[in-house]
Amino acid sequence: MVKPLTMAALLLALAAGPAAAEQNGTLRIGVLNDMSSVYSDFQGPGSVLAAKMAIEDYAKQSKRKVEVISADHQNKPDVGAAIAKQWFDTEGVDMVIDLPNSAVALAVSDIGRAKNKVVIGSGAGTSALTGEKCSPNFVHWTYDTWSFGHGTARGVLAQNPNAKNWFFITADYAFGHDLEKQASDEVVAEGGKIVGSVRAPLGTSDFSSFLLQAQASKADVIALANAGGDTVNTIKQARDFNITQKIVAVIFDLQSVPAVGQKAAGGLTAINAWYWDLNDATRAWSKRYAAQHPKKMYPNHMQAGVYSAVLHYLKAVDKVGSPADGKAVVDAMKAMPTDDILYGKGTIRADGRKIHPLYLLQVKSPEESKSEWDVFKIVGTIPADKAFRPLAEGKCPLVKM
Repeated sequence: MVKPLTMAALLLALAAGPAAAEQNGTLRIGVLNDMSSVYSDFQGPGSVLAAKMAIEDYAKQSKRKVEVISADHQNKPDVGAAIAKQWFDTEGVDMVIDLPNSAVALAVSDIGRAKNKVVIGSGAGTSALTGEKCSPNFVHWTYDTWSFGHGTARGVLAQNPNAKNWFFITADYAFGHDLEKQASDEVVAEGGKIVGSVRAPLGTSDFSSFLLQAQASKADVIALANAGGDTVNTIKQARDFNITQKIVAVIFDLQSVPAVGQKAAGGLTAINAWYWDLNDATRAWSKRYAAQHPKKMYPNHMQAGVYSAVLHYLKAVDKVGSPADGKAVVDAMKAMPTDDILYGKGTIRADGRKIHPLYLLQVKSPEESKSEWDVFKIVGTIPADKAFRPLAEGKCPLVKM
């Protein structure tokens, strides 16, 4: 007959529960993103694969058991928040990663702070995540709206000094609003002018009315403050309308090129935090990734960011000894320099911003490409110390200046 636990023994068991359970069981990582809509090819199953590859590679140096689970947040903050709560409360998830859709990312970041769990954004965009909404439990990995908004506007104006008047077609949620603001701030600082903007619901299939307003504005530049399938559809429909104004996609990723068509996209410029063809190591990893991808796609910078971030997170957990105290793990992530075969060496600042270079890319013509995913050439680099918002300007409460 099993004797009942005394109250003291029961309390001790409960207090030790999370750490003991992980020590004798499995650390769980949840990949939360869009699996079925406008961002599914840009994160989706590819981010899940990247997380699994990181765990596979880390197993060569650690005996810790790690498992990946995933879910589709449907680009709805309430759905994403409910999934994160369930994962943390009942499914033993220690860290949530990826989080394309800034509204979802902000909601999940708040939950991670409240429950002392780790949250990492790779597909997440808004720079508020390392600004006024920063959290001691959150790390922002691949890119953000400040870096891409300012970097793209600065690059376009440097190449086209007379392209002063801008019109924005913007995704109507936190990500798009912030992306438009950051790019607009740079345009105005460089002596340009914002002549108008329109807000398009996420997942819009028909951009005709928005494009006609942009065309009628006679702006020099029509800037797209959206992403994924929305960007692809806007560019395709702009071609159909024979719009002659310069189209600038502030977010333009690897999968956007075949979706638009390489001939149609030829010459477009973009900023990415990583490209698969950087060196021998990135090429070898990407070939391995593509062989396992359900659509045989090559990885973009956000999917590579998931791999890089998971590796660094696991190193920090091993250093701390347990994933139970999320803030302690994030503190360890910030204290340790980052280093992996994809992103190389880097750091994580006090505000949670991962620091690394950004790359200026240009779409190759079909004649220049040697293979299906050989679509970009690197035409410049923004050094790490210039790529992201200065620490003092973010207004993150964690930063003591």
